[in-house]
Amino acid sequence: MEVLSYKCPNCDGELVFDPASQKFHCGYCLSDFTKQELDAQTVQQKDGPAQQDAAQSAGEAADAAQEEPAEAVFTCPSCGAEIVTDETTAATYCYYCHNPVVLSGRLDGNFRPDLVIPFAIDREQAVREFLHWARKRKFIPRAFFNAKQVEKITGVYCPYWVTNCDADAAMTARATKVRTWRSGDRQYTETEHYQVTRAGALHFEELTRNALNKADHWFADRVRPFDFSAAKPFSAAYLSGFQAEKRNVERAELQQGVDAEVQKYAELLLRDTAQGYSAVIPEGTQCTLKNEHWHYVLVPVWVLTYQAHNGKKYYYAMNGQTGNVTGELPVDYGRLAALAAAIAVPLFALLTLGGYFL
Repeated sequence: MEVLSYKCPNCDGELVFDPASQKFHCGYCLSDFTKQELDAQTVQQKDGPAQQDAAQSAGEAADAAQEEPAEAVFTCPSCGAEIVTDETTAATYCYYCHNPVVLSGRLDGNFRPDLVIPFAIDREQAVREFLHWARKRKFIPRAFFNAKQVEKITGVYCPYWVTNCDADAAMTARATKVRTWRSGDRQYTETEHYQVTRAGALHFEELTRNALNKADHWFADRVRPFDFSAAKPFSAAYLSGFQAEKRNVERAELQQGVDAEVQKYAELLLRDTAQGYSAVIPEGTQCTLKNEHWHYVLVPVWVLTYQAHNGKKYYYAMNGQTGNVTGELPVDYGRLAALAAAIAVPLFALLTLGGYFL
């Protein structure tokens, strides 16, 4: 499998994608390159025979990726050290030289994403926003704000299936109109019953489904939505400097859930067209999907984990595009108990002293 490390054309240092400038930055000579400039450089490099051989074997590498074990070992192109990954890792760092590497073979063939939403929030902003969010909470362990702990914040590209589709929908419903009036001392109520039918052609955009089945990768769902209008045609270069996961859920596994979601929304939309009734109760909705367009997309998320003394893991996540955040914070029960004692002891003494003089 091909392991890529994007090199600076000027000094051969490692290039990483910079969310702030939306360019590719070299931390050695401080050069910046646009996507177009990087593509032009890559085209020149591909003229070499070694690159041509790699291109010819790309399909074979993609097939081999489907048969990999749960853990696989790769060689870092910068220092030659071994990189151990699990089966869904598509981009990571070398543990020894800390240079970013992209396991491009895991994103070839059928596993090549259609689109990627590049990070728009850089590490400095992510850390700053995290500390601002966390410090508004009380009784958090001091170790949670330790510099080494905060430095663990990681940018991860998470895989998603996104669907656009049309639907022909029809709904039947029971509806009532209730009219109440008074005449003298009597109150009258009149209820009229109707059979209502509605039908229409509907269009749905950006129905989103998680394409990674991992117990500890729920966080991307919590920071949605993402603005897919900012998505770019996929290039592995956007992954340099970040971690990335490839999908392990196929679209066929999600079809039933998408069908149910479309039917639910179709019923709500058709029901809203039945105006002027006191109540509308749907009896049945039929919905046929057509013109489905599925896209495999990588979305950006900043992630931070913290393991408490009792072994429980806490997760914090930020949408790397919009800044939406979610997370559960640990509680320092020692500080909480100390505060309770600081309040309870004087209060007890005050009540005891008050009782003495009564």
